[in-house]
Amino acid sequence: MLAGEAVVAIWNDIAPETRDQFYDWHINEHMPERVGIPGFRRGRRFIAMDAGTQPEFFTLYELDTMEVAKGVDYANRLNDPTPATAHVTAQFRNTFRALSRVLVSHGPGAGGAMLTIRFGCDAQHIPGLRALVRAAGQAARVTGAHFCQGDAAASSVRTTETRGRTDIQTPPDCFIMIEATDAAALEQLMLDRAMTGAGATGPFERGLYRLEYTRTKTGFAP
Repeated sequence: MLAGEAVVAIWNDIAPETRDQFYDWHINEHMPERVGIPGFRRGRRFIAMDAGTQPEFFTLYELDTMEVAKGVDYANRLNDPTPATAHVTAQFRNTFRALSRVLVSHGPGAGGAMLTIRFGCDAQHIPGLRALVRAAGQAARVTGAHFCQGDAAASSVRTTETRGRTDIQTPPDCFIMIEATDAAALEQLMLDRAMTGAGATGPFERGLYRLEYTRTKTGFAP
């Protein structure tokens, strides 16, 4: 299960010339800073496992509640980025960022591989998608199945960190995350047709990722 009732989910590419700086900043500064915010429980970064998965990176922050995502402590960080944050995020490409409520989170723990599917959905179809995600959580070697609904208004707020950036794309209405012990367990989950039957709308932006880094609750000193 996820560690809270809300998430901040970020998919992004990075300019090739900034790749080494991205890794250093993300591991040693940015994720410790974010997870140090009150109400942030855990951060995980994943990298694409195949050429068809875009964007290349997927970062997931698990929060106590949606109020944390909208709260002053997170906003203060977004409106006072460190010099490294300002420099590296200016080199992000093809970025999708969703502040989202967790509607379903089922499973015994975290996995080393993650399937994400971004898509559209109406409120009337959420019950059917809930059932679909719970069923996916019963598949062999699956360790977690999660269904999140984005808050479009909160996700679209511009801050000092995002002002002037042209890489930021429209946030997804909804997304599913299925995690497992290995990629083969996820490749067998043909969810797109079932999601259409449950009322979800495409395009279905599907990505297969492996875990690179996990950061749990910690203090942060800038």
